[in-house]
Amino acid sequence: MISITLTVNHQQHTLSVTEEERLLDLLRNQLQLTGTKEGCGEGECGACTVIMDGVIVNSCLVLAFQANGKTIETIEGIGGENGNLHPIQQAFLDSGAVQCGFCTPGMVLAAKVILAENPNPREAEIREGISGNLCRCTGYEKIVEAICMVRDQLKEGGDSDDLAQCGKK
Repeated sequence: MISITLTVNHQQHTLSVTEEERLLDLLRNQLQLTGTKEGCGEGECGACTVIMDGVIVNSCLVLAFQANGKTIETIEGIGGENGNLHPIQQAFLDSGAVQCGFCTPGMVLAAKVILAENPNPREAEIREGISGNLCRCTGYEKIVEAICMVRDQLKEGGDSDDLAQCGKK
């Protein structure tokens, strides 16, 4: 067993992990943060997406001991106080981007990083940014629309044609 210390959703944890334990398993089994899903287990689907030190990672590909000293953010950690939804979560609801919900946590976290890195992304940049997250339900249109909604709330301006058409075909 290896002892590691990491910060997850603003709380520091010291935990014992095995050499082969994945970050995904640590989050779900030891910390009971089940919003992080296991889909493919191979880093292809994005269902296990978390933010580690500000970067999107597939937690199924990160060994738990590699997260030692890192700051992790999961879907459970992005909402506001008193259970308020994050603006991205609210936009997903408002735009109808949530269907079965399996991809939603990873999509929301990817959107958070996209908008943190570029508060005024074009539609093509949004689509590229979420390309590591697979969705079988929505065809991505409503997801892109939700991210555009938040983008428009965060920053006025941009190319008016792109703003008007973002997520709409």
